[in-house]
Amino acid sequence: MTIFQFPKDFKWGTATAAYQIEGAAQEGGRGPSIWDTFARTPGRVYNGDNGDVACDSYHRYEEDVELMRELGINTYRFSISWSRIIPDGDGEINQEGLDYYHRFVDKLLEAGIEPFCTLYHWDLPQTLQDVGGWENRRSIDAFVKFSEVMYREFNGKIRYWLTFNEPWCIAFLSNVIGVHAPGKQDLQAGLDVAHNLLVAHGKSVSKFRELGVDGKIGIAPNVAWAVPYSKTEADQGAADRNIQVFSDWFLDPIYKGSYPKPLYDWFEQSGHVPPIHEGDMEAIAQPIDHIGINYYAMSVNRFNPDGGYLQMEEVDMGLTKTDIGWPVESRGLYDVIHYLQKYGNIDIYITENGACINDDIVNGKVNDTRRISYLQQHIAQVHRVIADGINLKGYMAWSLMDNFEWAEGYRMRFGLVHVDYRSLKRTPKESFYWYQNLVKNNWMETRKD
Repeated sequence: MTIFQFPKDFKWGTATAAYQIEGAAQEGGRGPSIWDTFARTPGRVYNGDNGDVACDSYHRYEEDVELMRELGINTYRFSISWSRIIPDGDGEINQEGLDYYHRFVDKLLEAGIEPFCTLYHWDLPQTLQDVGGWENRRSIDAFVKFSEVMYREFNGKIRYWLTFNEPWCIAFLSNVIGVHAPGKQDLQAGLDVAHNLLVAHGKSVSKFRELGVDGKIGIAPNVAWAVPYSKTEADQGAADRNIQVFSDWFLDPIYKGSYPKPLYDWFEQSGHVPPIHEGDMEAIAQPIDHIGINYYAMSVNRFNPDGGYLQMEEVDMGLTKTDIGWPVESRGLYDVIHYLQKYGNIDIYITENGACINDDIVNGKVNDTRRISYLQQHIAQVHRVIADGINLKGYMAWSLMDNFEWAEGYRMRFGLVHVDYRSLKRTPKESFYWYQNLVKNNWMETRKD
């Protein structure tokens, strides 16, 4: 048996996103987002599912906070629906939306749970998309306005902030690969989006400082760890590009004031470069207080000239996979956190980590032992990182409950709590009770069976 003891001030939590859990899509003055539009486009989302109802957390937030209290977590990461606050993106402020988040945050605070707020988790107001979305620099100013509203409104209540969740997904998955809203397949569009959201991030951080908000702010990239299939230069390059496009492309401009040269040159060879305006790189490179990292899997990569915009493919090495098809390999979490130390010994929070395990209720229970195994392996790596002296401050399991899994609809379940999407009944899974025990004790044990 091995005991992993965690620091006294370590933050244990869970995470969700507004469009995935809130529902109430046409209530409370909320305007439509790009995900409302995308989900209604035939063939885009599995089974034609959408977030109109989702987990109905908009109406059931008190029940959900009670679940968090029972779980024992001391922090909760959630996102704000921009179109609930400013329905058309940059016009009138919707007080009803602000009131909802005040009620919700107040409930968290009453329960002794620290709010960890993500401003943007993919649900751009549709009116902004209608004039170009993140390809249009109007969205930069609109985001800064939205973030200023939130900073002013919740100063003193919310102390931990993230500007953007998973910028790679916003830029490349959504505009180059086309799997997520708005569903484009255009490399230049992806680079335009990536750059403009980085400028929006930097200007939002500047506004945060200007207002003197009592708190800390950062960004949450989804990081990838990749190893080359062989020692050939081509395979090493493929793995390097895969790491760089998730992490370096977004963090180098923030921490170094420039894009990573190898990947910049790679894109430039195909005639595509980010649309840098005068002053942009200075705007982006504002000091931040922490980064959140979202990690799920690592990959083995090799060069493939037909392998998309990175000319790279993943090699199936026969590892155990979760039900969404992602290989389970926890050492990638350890390696990628060490990789990020090139930016300095910065404060890091794991803002998402979890497994899609589609076990259902049997005799009133969800015996999701595979999820417990996944969490145990990854939390052991968290302990290794802390033992190395790295400033890893918290861990947030994805997700509190099963929810709308974007293009996968409702068929993929990541939650510690099972949701029956017909009755909306919440049922804590065995992983919920396992995590509850870990959080309560602040230590974890592993055994050799």
